Amino acid sequence: MNLKRRQFLFLSSLSTIGAGFLGWMLVRQNNQSADITDSTTAIAANPPKKDLLLRFVSVADTGTGAKGQYAVAGAMNAYHKQNPYDLVVLAGDNIYNNGEIEKIGEVFERPYKALLKQGVKFQACLGNHDIRTANGEPQVKYAGFNMKGRYYTFRRATVQFFALDTNSNADWKNQLTWLEKELSLSNAPWKVVFGHHPIYSSGQYGSNPDFIKTFTPLFQKYGVQLYINGHEHNYERTRAINGTTYLICGAGAGNRPVGRSGWTEYSTSDLSFASYEVYKDRIEISAIATNNRVFDFCKLHTRDFQS
Repeated sequence: MNLKRRQFLFLSSLSTIGAGFLGWMLVRQNNQSADITDSTTAIAANPPKKDLLLRFVSVADTGTGAKGQYAVAGAMNAYHKQNPYDLVVLAGDNIYNNGEIEKIGEVFERPYKALLKQGVKFQACLGNHDIRTANGEPQVKYAGFNMKGRYYTFRRATVQFFALDTNSNADWKNQLTWLEKELSLSNAPWKVVFGHHPIYSSGQYGSNPDFIKTFTPLFQKYGVQLYINGHEHNYERTRAINGTTYLICGAGAGNRPVGRSGWTEYSTSDLSFASYEVYKDRIEISAIATNNRVFDFCKLHTRDFQS
């Protein structure tokens, strides 16, 4: 082989190696700068659990479009890859600071892009920030929030959900009449109510005596096992109070300090969301932080409810 031929082959080899190395570097850089919601890293899903009827998650006080929201959204996405779900209960303050629907891409569609692409359905209610613009009507009409009205009900498997408008300007007379009627008609084994404001809380705002007086007798009478809310930017789970567990999941984008009360089972200010796995005889609740670790776990049993 002559000298020119050997030089050509040698230079061609260097060119191929260089192109491969350059391609690897570009892929590496792109992966490093990728938005967390666009991650396609393969995570093997856990095998289906025997007798599992429904899995859903809840989160609240999310609509900032800032780092904290993306951190929780990333954890929700990672959890979905291992434990698929298709329902998110979104418990208010969906758009900060004033419920401006023009921010919907920034504070909802982009942070939850990966989940929305997978067909995950968000069911929202209105928070106090959401009603600052047009009394929240643009959010009620926004298809991505799947609201049938300012208060509404829907059913998934053996669970019936009741979404409330807990704001001070809500149509309380008609809403409470509606709630009692719908609860009385429900034959669902599991009844879950959600709204934005707390009933029991050890956070900044504390418990709401009027809500305790209004809601707890209804919950006890009709067997509501779980109430989910936000407003407090923390996580707190109560023991079962007359059969109902009260769970705050308002650390979906930001956090504030939280204390403890006599009925508190667990509380923390860590950014987080909650997951619920529904079986015939129990609901298993897991609280999950942005490091993907479960920091609180409990089981609600149908037999725990005593009317």
